[in-house]
Amino acid sequence: MNDEHAGQRAARHRFADQDIEALNDRLATEHPIDDYYARSPWPIRFTESRRLSIIRDMVGPHEDLEVLEIGVGGGHVLEMFGGASCTAVDVSDVYLELAKRRLAGREVRFLKGEVQELPLSPASFDRIICTEVLEHTEDPDAILASIARLLKPAGVAVITIPNERLIDRVKGAIRATRVDRALGLRIDWGGDAHHFQSWTDAEFRTLLSRHLRITARRAAPFGLLPLRLCYRCVRKEDAGPPLTPR
Repeated sequence: MNDEHAGQRAARHRFADQDIEALNDRLATEHPIDDYYARSPWPIRFTESRRLSIIRDMVGPHEDLEVLEIGVGGGHVLEMFGGASCTAVDVSDVYLELAKRRLAGREVRFLKGEVQELPLSPASFDRIICTEVLEHTEDPDAILASIARLLKPAGVAVITIPNERLIDRVKGAIRATRVDRALGLRIDWGGDAHHFQSWTDAEFRTLLSRHLRITARRAAPFGLLPLRLCYRCVRKEDAGPPLTPR
């Protein structure tokens, strides 16, 4: 285990007895999400741009549909879906205020709390998005079960996670060659030390498949460098084509 990965595990141990809302407020404060999208090194911004593009493609048509985002963050994802009736959920007041500013003038309902504890009606959303969120949670199974419960028949869920072990290897290689120092790059964007969970693609597909049926898998920025893993899912009982990895 490399030093960075060991450091993340130590951080998770420190956070284990802390309130999840306080942890997310801290993450939002220590790692400003607007800076992440606008000022991080170009490779990071390119990867996130590709992730957003994949999410938009996987969500597909959304005009006049009910769209839920679990973990709205700064609102950078939901702003792609003008014309939809959106619900934004987050446990952090800091993130919700950021999202409210970014999405001002849009038809958005903002809810604070854990999605599994909110009074949301079953089968009430056409599209559900949960992107770069599950790794920050203590009970991803409960969130995935909620997604399956809240999704309408023929609805689509789009879920993404960081490919953390590959990311750790890439960061380790950059530090070993000291490229970051030579170019003055900061590579610790994103608050990885706040992650409670880490999965390989195979491990996460096993977890997803307990609750949803995966119909497509893509990677950002691209398949040969899968730093972000993106999954399009439907309810297990819904018929459809088999998984199409890319």
